[in-house]
Amino acid sequence: MKLGIVITRTDPESVFNVLRLALYSLEHGDRVRIFLSGRGVEIDRIEDPKFDVKGLAQKVLNAGGSFHACGSCLKLRNSNGSDICPLSTLKDHYEIVRDSDRLVTI
Repeated sequence: MKLGIVITRTDPESVFNVLRLALYSLEHGDRVRIFLSGRGVEIDRIEDPKFDVKGLAQKVLNAGGSFHACGSCLKLRNSNGSDICPLSTLKDHYEIVRDSDRLVTI
């Protein structure tokens, strides 16, 4: 299955749980692509003692998942991106939505 995930929030528990789903899907042989939009591009700044979002995002990357971050959203935040938030385009967002068998948004 090709799983697409769109993250637009920074609520630690919600983001952590959707990343758990992403990792589980990867471990079961699925392809996972994650697009970060709006506040979602701040994923690498989420700090919470209960939910290690950055650590789990790194595990998703290590397992073969990919992250794509809205370039306009990054620019609004004066950010050039990061490994977890690589600068991407509306075309990337469109392709994730178009090509996914299932799409999850939070």
